[in-house]
Amino acid sequence: MKVHIFDMDGLLINSEPFWRQAEIIIFTKYGIEFTEDMCIETVGMRIDEVVLYWQSVFPILTEVAKIASEIQNEVIRLIKIRGYALPGVLDTLNTLKDKKRICALASSSNLKVIIAVLERLHIAEYFTVIHSAEFEKHGKPYPDVFLSTASKLGVHPSECIVYEDSKNGMLAGLAANMNVILIPEHPEKQQDWFSKATMQLNSLLEFDLKQIENS
Repeated sequence: MKVHIFDMDGLLINSEPFWRQAEIIIFTKYGIEFTEDMCIETVGMRIDEVVLYWQSVFPILTEVAKIASEIQNEVIRLIKIRGYALPGVLDTLNTLKDKKRICALASSSNLKVIIAVLERLHIAEYFTVIHSAEFEKHGKPYPDVFLSTASKLGVHPSECIVYEDSKNGMLAGLAANMNVILIPEHPEKQQDWFSKATMQLNSLLEFDLKQIENS
């Protein structure tokens, strides 16, 4: 029996645009002319690592922890007023619950953001383990958050199916030796790297438990 591990931002909730909006607002505040395309470069990464990534380009970004916290707080604000579950999410979670599958959530977001999402969508009950890459040495695309989640569940990585929307998340799942179901954030165009995933869906409305567990 397989274990199902879900990413969060852009997979369960419509929060990826919130991250882009928050990054543009906060980086602009610190004197960087930040764009949507720049946001896309770091989708799926931990927010402190996002700031460090751009600090290597813009050395004026000296207050990494402060900037990361400001971005995170803006995202939480947006989640609380505009967050909603993406298509197929609740039906998928209910199907897995009915079929007595074990589910977990493994996100690059800090625990504060995860809690805000769980409260907004009322979905905490579906997950046996909830884990943040905040507590890992490395965030995605390193596999740490997924390997730790499997360890907390007491299962081998090969027993796990990961659901991801980003390249960095997909790479992390594959590096953990897990099957990865890729559900790219829309309206993202088809990319060459999509083919590396075990399976690709347009949304969780296409969720088919038998097909996915046999992939």
